[in-house]
Amino acid sequence: MASNKPAPEAPFETNPFGNEVAGAWEEWNPTEDSVLPVRGRHRVAKQRSGLARSSTVLGVGVIAAVGAGGIATAQDKPAVSISLPDAITDHLPDASSMPGVGALLSHSGSHSSDRTDGTAQAASGSANAQYAAADTGTSEGGADAGEALRARILQQAEQQQSAADSAQQQAAESAAADKAEADAKKQQAEAAKKADAAKKKAAAEAKAKAEAERLAKLAASYSLPVASYTITSTFGESGSMWASGYHTGLDFAAPTGTPIKAVHGGTVKSAGWSGSYGYRTVLELPDGTELWFCHQSSMTVTAGQKVTTGELIGRVGATGNVTGPHLHLEVHTPGGTGIDPMTWLRDKGINP
Repeated sequence: MASNKPAPEAPFETNPFGNEVAGAWEEWNPTEDSVLPVRGRHRVAKQRSGLARSSTVLGVGVIAAVGAGGIATAQDKPAVSISLPDAITDHLPDASSMPGVGALLSHSGSHSSDRTDGTAQAASGSANAQYAAADTGTSEGGADAGEALRARILQQAEQQQSAADSAQQQAAESAAADKAEADAKKQQAEAAKKADAAKKKAAAEAKAKAEAERLAKLAASYSLPVASYTITSTFGESGSMWASGYHTGLDFAAPTGTPIKAVHGGTVKSAGWSGSYGYRTVLELPDGTELWFCHQSSMTVTAGQKVTTGELIGRVGATGNVTGPHLHLEVHTPGGTGIDPMTWLRDKGINP
């Protein structure tokens, strides 16, 4: 900005000593020669009272204190640059070109500046000292708090690790106990199984032995009817040659005249001719079972006669309804029902 705009013309002119001077004011443009050079800081007015100077000092002190606090707070923060737009800075007037500013500021610049700088420095130094002391205390307190927090974290970590180790040990012990219990149960089950198998085997052996003894005892009291023979027909075979439509006994084929012996001791119930059976002998055992010996060529016993096991009772023949010489043996229960002679003989320890 080169100069101020021209002031409007006034209807009259005032004398500095109170007398009015006729005429109009002339336009005044301050120049470098008409304005005193500016020394020190820029001041708004040359005339300053004590109250204004005191207010300045107080303001500077407050600013210094607040600035010190801000510095203390922002020590660990990055600096922030503040700038004005070029459109504003390019059009700011130079202080030296402002009318009367240099003269007003130069008179009291040095004393006021020294006093203000001293007060600001004192306030800033006091604030910095307080901040340093507070920072030292805070650092020491922070260090103590950090160490306490670290100790607490380590203690918690140790407790957690101890709890984890204890839980792991308990889990391992529990797993070992479960495994031992399972192994023991398995061993007990296997032992029980083996014992049961051995018991069953012993029982089976004992039963077999008892059966063998029983059969041996029975075999001593029972005997096959003929010594040399061939089984030609069995119980239940069907055929038209039999009146009932099926074979009712067990046939021992042997030559005519082959001796026939009593299978077991008993009483001769009947002995004689019996139609299709030819010559037949009926032997009644003590339990009421009847044995029929049929197709004999001859008989050596009579009714009512008691015989013993293996005693001769007749001979093989071909009498009655036959196709060749053989012994036809039938077994009847005490109730008169015919049963399979092969099964009955085997039950008595005799295996035809």
